[in-house]
Amino acid sequence: MSLARAKFVEFKEHDGPIPDAQLDDFWATLSPATIDDMIGQWRGGEFRTGHRMNGALEKAGWFGKTFTSATDVQPLVCLDAQGNKFSNVAMGKGEASLWLEAFRGEVTATMVYDGQPVHDHFKKIDDDTVLGIMNGKGVRDNGRYFYFYLERV
Repeated sequence: MSLARAKFVEFKEHDGPIPDAQLDDFWATLSPATIDDMIGQWRGGEFRTGHRMNGALEKAGWFGKTFTSATDVQPLVCLDAQGNKFSNVAMGKGEASLWLEAFRGEVTATMVYDGQPVHDHFKKIDDDTVLGIMNGKGVRDNGRYFYFYLERV
């Protein structure tokens, strides 16, 4: 198991809040994701940091994200009461697209929502796992980012 994978598993299994600084330090060790890296279906989860958004996606039945191409992204794939997947365009205010954007001095794959000023930046933990930082107006919590992860289905 790589060091990055081991650290990810440690964070994922951590029982209690994770300080933002620890996730920032982890982010700094990872390689930027490319658009090609992101194509596919992903199951998502969040890191509990005390951010005001913690728990909101789970309440909405969030499953993950689907990247069909750079211009065809379903950012909020959720599960209905019967366990069927659907793209929650109402919650996401539309769908999304993938771009290469500079964030923290590096160019990385970034998902940009079509209908709201939110950008999800991604870095690779391994070929099947990425760390995400949600950024944008209305998402930051007193300057703090929302941290999440995606695992390839």
